[in-house]
Amino acid sequence: MRDVGKRVSKVEVRLKWDPSAWDQPPHHLDIIATTYSAQAPYGPPVYVVHYDSRSPDGTINMSRHSRTGQGFGFVEAMTLELDRLAGSFARVMVGVVIHQDAGHKTFGDISGTGVVVAEGYGELLADDLTGVAAATAATVAEFTRDAASGAWSFHEALRGFDSDPVVFTAEMGGTPRS
Repeated sequence: MRDVGKRVSKVEVRLKWDPSAWDQPPHHLDIIATTYSAQAPYGPPVYVVHYDSRSPDGTINMSRHSRTGQGFGFVEAMTLELDRLAGSFARVMVGVVIHQDAGHKTFGDISGTGVVVAEGYGELLADDLTGVAAATAATVAEFTRDAASGAWSFHEALRGFDSDPVVFTAEMGGTPRS
């Protein structure tokens, strides 16, 4: 299931979590993708895609979004058509963030969390985010383009952050994977 370096072309990232108790403010999680240029693959993102946006060329977009986690199974989904992404892009990072509007919450505070990265019917990554329980945001996947062939590869990138959504988009792609 953890196919590090697997070549990919079109993937879907899915997210789920349990709704909060009836007497508590809702848990609001989001999938976020950031794109990086070939000239600065670890620099600032060229653009950010989240629940309220899509990529300018339509290659990365949200097909499902939830502000509460209510629903069956995965309640949020983002599609990345990497094979259609312009040649000027060399890297895409995908992460999950918890909105902090109702007070500080970590992945450990929210039950039933899960994220899946899939290509077709095959899962590249499936995780319950317990490894980043103390974090408020986490990267989950890195996609890199081979400069010579133009092929995209998937790399697991589970790493926790203590950030709000705005700060997370600036820091989630800045560190090369080791």
